Amino acid sequence: MAISKSRAYAREERRRRLGPLSVLTHTALLIWTVLVAVPIVWTFLASVKSEDEIFGNAWSLPASLRFDNWGRAWEQAHIGQYMVNSIVVVAFSTFGTMLFGSMAAYVLARYRFRGNRAIYLLFVSGLAFPVYLALTPLFFVVQNMGTIPLIGQFIGLNTHGGLVLVYIAYSLPFTVFFLAAFFRTLPGAVAEAAFVDGASHTRVFFQIMLPMAKPGIVSVTVFNVLGQWNQYQLPLVLLTSDRDKWVLTQGIADISTAAGYDADWSALFAALSMAILPMLIVYTLFQSQIQKGLTAGALK
Repeated sequence: MAISKSRAYAREERRRRLGPLSVLTHTALLIWTVLVAVPIVWTFLASVKSEDEIFGNAWSLPASLRFDNWGRAWEQAHIGQYMVNSIVVVAFSTFGTMLFGSMAAYVLARYRFRGNRAIYLLFVSGLAFPVYLALTPLFFVVQNMGTIPLIGQFIGLNTHGGLVLVYIAYSLPFTVFFLAAFFRTLPGAVAEAAFVDGASHTRVFFQIMLPMAKPGIVSVTVFNVLGQWNQYQLPLVLLTSDRDKWVLTQGIADISTAAGYDADWSALFAALSMAILPMLIVYTLFQSQIQKGLTAGALK
């Protein structure tokens, strides 16, 4: 009881200090919530409507729930296959991004050597370049990788391996930037004690520092999953000829473009709902860890 009263008093004290700023902040958050939530709710409603209901009265509730739209999108539009492809690509690319990104960030944050700052700035500079500027060079780089003996058939154009490598490279700048700042906040006494006991650098990283950085690791992992799951331009350029290897975003776009104005809009919104739902679940499950990861550096 005393703890709850102290927390309530602390909240009231913060509101009193902020004054009008608190009202503006809550108003802005409310507007932002409406702008984000309304389109998502409308998409889910449209996914169980008929086309006449979608275009007749867009804001009305469906007369009956038409889950056949979901079945049509899953089977006829091959959204199920594209979703499996997306899961495979995002799983491997996220694993590679977090493995290489965390190791690079740890070394750049905890070790001092000549060129440390230059390498860090080289990683961070990748945040300044939009992916659109690199599409043409990436196309030719991945095309040339396809000519490498033995492994070229797995990492060239129209392969999931090539797309995974590009996703990793595209996600590394943000991962290194975020995790390097996080690793700098971790205490070094534990690592020094492990070195004294004879632990190797590899063991200290994987068994000591990485678990200590779990909040930051989880936060960056979720952000990378969201970014790679929603990526459209890169697979559009790198997966062109083989439709069986398309990812989810390409399949959704194909529903709306294949038939022009005669597109199956109910199935389109069902496919969009299928793409949104996994990311909503991921973010909901890891919401508390994301908040801890984003605030840990400031609190320490």
